[in-house]
Amino acid sequence: MSSPVSRGAIITALLKKEFIAYSRDKLYLFLTALTVVAVVSVFWLLPDSVEESITLAVSPPVQTMVEDARETLKAMGATDEQLAELDEADLTEGEEGIALVEFESAEQMAAVIEGTLEAYRTNEGALVFRDPGADEDKPKDAHRMNVDIGIAFPETFISDVAAKKDGVRVTIYSDAAVPEEIEGAMHSFVREMAYQFAGVALPVGMPDADQIVLGEDRVGNQVTMREKMRPMLAFMILLIETFSMSSLISLEVAQRTVTAVLVTPAKVADFLIAKTVFGTGLSLVQGTIVLALVGAFTPQNWSILLATLLVGAMMFTGVALFVGSAGKDFMGQLFYTMMFTIPLLIPSFSVLFPGSAAPWVKVIPSYPVLDTLVNTTMYGAGWDEAAGSLAYGLVWVVVLYGIGLFALKRKVESL
Repeated sequence: MSSPVSRGAIITALLKKEFIAYSRDKLYLFLTALTVVAVVSVFWLLPDSVEESITLAVSPPVQTMVEDARETLKAMGATDEQLAELDEADLTEGEEGIALVEFESAEQMAAVIEGTLEAYRTNEGALVFRDPGADEDKPKDAHRMNVDIGIAFPETFISDVAAKKDGVRVTIYSDAAVPEEIEGAMHSFVREMAYQFAGVALPVGMPDADQIVLGEDRVGNQVTMREKMRPMLAFMILLIETFSMSSLISLEVAQRTVTAVLVTPAKVADFLIAKTVFGTGLSLVQGTIVLALVGAFTPQNWSILLATLLVGAMMFTGVALFVGSAGKDFMGQLFYTMMFTIPLLIPSFSVLFPGSAAPWVKVIPSYPVLDTLVNTTMYGAGWDEAAGSLAYGLVWVVVLYGIGLFALKRKVESL
């Protein structure tokens, strides 16, 4: 008489079956390997630096406006010392993050901002222009000036403002990518210049204030696109595994492999445990490999990242259990997978466009997982900051996993 088979041996046998079935699915095996290679390659191709300065162009050169205004200012009583100070005036003095470049004509400046003309600064400081449409060679020993915004002054700007003439017009040219707040700052910048040249105090009084930066001051140390993508890539790997896992479940249900399994000493609970362990382990291993290849692990954060990946893997496994039990064929399974995973992508936009997430975004199950990945990999958060999000994520794991188990259990029992 043979001895009864233990539950552990049954679950182990079912796990071997899951691995064999997964390895035989050449399409998803290829897509899994391709995804891992692709996301890691994309990560290392992304820029690892951030341009924190804005290039401000002016036309005509400041010296041209000063020379035009010299006689007018003398007639108005300006001393030689004041004119000398005006010669040495720096328009960007005290303006952090602004680099100044001067153009002889407004048309030339507008063409550079628009991109129809390229401007290069030589090692001697001279400006050299190149028409990109004329197949001209790029100038040697020069670096390209990427101009973001420009101000076209009339040549008589200083003298007209000093004489308090009406109708002095200044044109601001800006690239389409320049934020609206930067354009507004340039308008204020021109007004302040006008008041200074006119010798009139600003019409508002600025109160004394101490500047206090709350949180980490990232001036001079902005988050690069590569750093932003690091948590995104791990999150995407977890999400993509939902497709392969749900496909395997849907295939077993359609081919009634489950019925054959239940003829053996295996029970429905053994089948569900094997599915859970395999799906969670597969997502966890792949997520760990990706984070390791993109250099996310440190001696301080490795435990937080592994815990976050585990929570995310269990969450998406729960989704896969539900989706796999609902789909009757490949197209049906694909439709259900897309319907349930696309909403889970919404919190990822908070990484690309940082800021306070809307309250309804924080309710999405995937938010605590991505939030922890972001804070840990980008801002060095520790367990104190991550514990709350992980606890919130575990609540959603219980809900989604419970729904997935219930749906798959009913599907298996109905076969």
